[in-house]
Amino acid sequence: MANVPADLKYVASHEWIRTEADGTVTIGITDFAQEQLGDVVFVELPEADAEFDADAECAVVESVKAASDIFAPIAGKIIAVNEELVDAPEKVNEDPYGEAWFFKMEVADAAALDALMDADAYAAACEG
Repeated sequence: MANVPADLKYVASHEWIRTEADGTVTIGITDFAQEQLGDVVFVELPEADAEFDADAECAVVESVKAASDIFAPIAGKIIAVNEELVDAPEKVNEDPYGEAWFFKMEVADAAALDALMDADAYAAACEG
């Protein structure tokens, strides 16, 4: 089974969400997702200051196998993007929960975070 850190939240479309001390969230794709994709060769990130509804397409990741949309797991505004991924998309395969975060958001409704999956629920969804 892929690595599923217990301190993160997850959504069925394979994005992880880490709540930061200031209330913002950092978002990336899970270890399971990068394993399914294979070698990542391209990442397209959202624009800073763009606003997205929950489940809206906001980024793209391409691998040697496929292209996959990345979805905003919650509604909010993009406050930072990880420009390093544009020049080094392979980081997604090397460190999906660390250096390979995709973007940071200001959350529209913090209560929405409570509805996201915990590590056990996400792991079960991946096995199902």
